[in-house]
Amino acid sequence: MPNPKRRHSQQRSAKRRTHYKASKITLSKDSTTGELHVRHRAHVSEGKLFYKGKVVAEKSPVK
Repeated sequence: MPNPKRRHSQQRSAKRRTHYKASKITLSKDSTTGELHVRHRAHVSEGKLFYKGKVVAEKSPVK
């Protein structure tokens, strides 16, 4: 396997990486609670964990 003879500079690596950009987070409105949340992620609303519009878990009171 061929290997590079000399190390690439940091500037050369940075030039290659300039095309990667952060993308905006897509938000959705929950049909049951009406709150905005990140798509395809569970979210907490009023002490309950919702996913796809259904309650997945409820927060139990601390004793």
